[in-house]
Amino acid sequence: EVQLVESGGDLVQPGGSLRLSCAASGFSFSTITMSWFRRAPGKGLEWVSWINRYNNGGDATSVKGRFAISRDNAKSALYLQLNNLKTEDTAMYYCAKQCIETECERIPTSKVLVIHGTKFAYWGQGTQVTVSS
Repeated sequence: EVQLVESGGDLVQPGGSLRLSCAASGFSFSTITMSWFRRAPGKGLEWVSWINRYNNGGDATSVKGRFAISRDNAKSALYLQLNNLKTEDTAMYYCAKQCIETECERIPTSKVLVIHGTKFAYWGQGTQVTVSS
């Protein structure tokens, strides 16, 4: 059973920093490409960053240079370091995994994004990041 549990979200002032965590279980974490999504109020799901088993990754233009994704395979954990936060970063942040075989067929499309040909989905409740003065 796939489980992705996000934590670390908080209220922070513009320019501040946060570190989000995702505890993963129920799959072979070390081999799976992971990603962070976010959903701002009234907006659609947005890809933020991804990282694969080789620690290759990429960032959305909107966060490039400010956010950093990382993983700890020994802990089956995914992280997102958010620096120089802007009010526009306010969103619910979700930890997502690469879909393998048919496991995402039952996942609502609202929880799914295809990034560079790879399908990702999130399972958890997300963690809220609010950037406000």
